[in-house]
Amino acid sequence: MEYAENILGTIGNTPLVKMNKLTEEIDALVLAKYETFNPGNSAKDRMAVKMIEDAEASGKLKPGGTIIEGTSGNTGMGLALVAIIKGYKMICVISDKQSKEKMDILRAVGSEVVVCPTDVEPTDPRSYYSTSKRLAEETPNSWYVNQYDNPSNAKAHYESTGPEIWRQTDGKITHFVVGVGTGGTISGIGKYLKEQNPNIKVWGIDTYGSVFKKYHETGIFDEKEIYSYVTEGIGEDILPENVDFSLIDGFTKVTDKDAAVYTRRLAKEEGMFLGNSAGAAVKGLLQLKEHFKKDDVVVVLFHDHGSRYVGKIFNDEWMKKMGYIE
Repeated sequence: MEYAENILGTIGNTPLVKMNKLTEEIDALVLAKYETFNPGNSAKDRMAVKMIEDAEASGKLKPGGTIIEGTSGNTGMGLALVAIIKGYKMICVISDKQSKEKMDILRAVGSEVVVCPTDVEPTDPRSYYSTSKRLAEETPNSWYVNQYDNPSNAKAHYESTGPEIWRQTDGKITHFVVGVGTGGTISGIGKYLKEQNPNIKVWGIDTYGSVFKKYHETGIFDEKEIYSYVTEGIGEDILPENVDFSLIDGFTKVTDKDAAVYTRRLAKEEGMFLGNSAGAAVKGLLQLKEHFKKDDVVVVLFHDHGSRYVGKIFNDEWMKKMGYIE
């Protein structure tokens, strides 16, 4: 009989799917690493397990403890699934720009959800960074995950996602493209792939309002680059320790409007019902097309599922209000 011992046993080994209509103007073979097949519907399930297992091994997370994390929703979902199986309490701290669906889904799997304002400095006591830290200090027997600076985040992708992509492409991958938020996905996968073949190019998708692209190109952390943006899950107003800029060959920035429009096009033209960052990744791919040649194999990672964005990206009224569609 073939079965998993619990839901965590179904994490990983997600498929690669060929892109067709939306990438017609790209000469290369474009393959999507389709992470929504994980049980929490996102790539973050992988690092959730790894971060918790490593915290248990180091003694930071003790039996019956409370896990506390600032999340844009997907890491919280992955952590919540692990918490259920392992018997921990879960508190998710989320910013108010995230979709209502993400908050509802976190509550559905038993997490307590604390909502913080988006438009404040990271150091502001109301920010979701500061609130997470404060709750961890105030809550007995708790552990603050800190996915941004927790090395187990990138390690999870180095140990699982990177080897999967290498194996699935038979070592023929030439370019890896992915949205960058905490940096764990791009850094873990990028490190593994470049160890196998240093000629593989690793491209990050950034958003307007985020500091990554300029910092990568100039080494300057420019606060004038920072402003509020709509795209969820990518870009930052801080420099997480998990972003290893030395592994990244370049960034391209995608507008909020393009990210939203291409997320909808993925659903209608490829049958891929995905989240906001997937639309940004596809538009980024098209912006980078002159870097790809006929025999190249380009892998783009799609992080999460469209069900998280039904009230926003897939809602005509919201899209009209934002000025993204007529």
